[in-house]
Amino acid sequence: MININQPGLLTSVQDLGRPGHRHAGISPGGALNSLALTLGNLLVGNPDSAAGLEITMGNCELHFNRATRIAITGDDFGATLDGLAVAPYWSVPVHAGQTLKFAAAGNLNAQGIRCYLAVAGGIDVPLILGSRSTDLKAGFGGHQGRALRKGDRLPLGQATHDTPDGPAFGIRSPQWSALATQTGDSSKLVMLRVLPGPEYEQFSAIARTALWRDKWRITPNSNRMGYRLEGPELKRKQSKDLLSHGVVPGVIQVPPSGQPIVLMGDAQATGGYPKIGVVIQADMWKLAQAPLNTMLQLNICNLHEAGAAWQQQQHYVSQIRKTLVSRRWTHSTANKK
Repeated sequence: MININQPGLLTSVQDLGRPGHRHAGISPGGALNSLALTLGNLLVGNPDSAAGLEITMGNCELHFNRATRIAITGDDFGATLDGLAVAPYWSVPVHAGQTLKFAAAGNLNAQGIRCYLAVAGGIDVPLILGSRSTDLKAGFGGHQGRALRKGDRLPLGQATHDTPDGPAFGIRSPQWSALATQTGDSSKLVMLRVLPGPEYEQFSAIARTALWRDKWRITPNSNRMGYRLEGPELKRKQSKDLLSHGVVPGVIQVPPSGQPIVLMGDAQATGGYPKIGVVIQADMWKLAQAPLNTMLQLNICNLHEAGAAWQQQQHYVSQIRKTLVSRRWTHSTANKK
């Protein structure tokens, strides 16, 4: 059991989401940075789909009532376990009675906006439509269909690997792998690869050029439904209404204001704004970590390049998985001698 002493700005139970229900108007949701949550689950011996916590902007405090194992992925909010630093992308044993604290984003030089806590056995809230994720908009899933509050208690599932008293170990994070195009602080550009969208040709030549040439700022009016961007006005050749159509995370819609919106995990299932582009799936983790006011550079790519980028990301995860399976086997063999 985990006690929530301080939930922070927005902490919720998330897994890899509930795809397959768009026909009923239900968004897939789930962790906005699914790569980070997957790596966290691998580090504590969970299935990829196990539920963890998505913590936004830090300032969170959790108390563990039983021994377990944890991994923090995503951004670094200066986590400490009973006052001792816990590094991101490390698998760390936790004893019953210990307290995990995350500093507030404003109190340190955090490079991103979200981190993820994976716990051995996963957060054992009920499955709804095949997922334990919290749908904050619809108010179901996770813990009572809402963000966590002070005093909440979260049950843990049964761990299958890595005893709590095993040694700590870590992996190379995506930020320090070939998946990242840059490192450094959030003042630097975040590079995102984008496919031209179905209505791309409906926009003026000036708008299409500006999409790739200019920089885009993530405005404070952004959330799990969508990231609103600020930059040059993107105008269509002709202003005409479109029928509502299906949309997915990563789609870049352009409302009448001409300021684009990148749809995120909790976005609606349909929309009527023209789609000028789509952020490729392999780069969505970068956008999920980008803080408000970050500047983005959108780079055009094609389907072949998007597929190759996804294969590169899956290869990275596969290599991590193989390394951890080998380590677990070696550790188990050594304990039997």
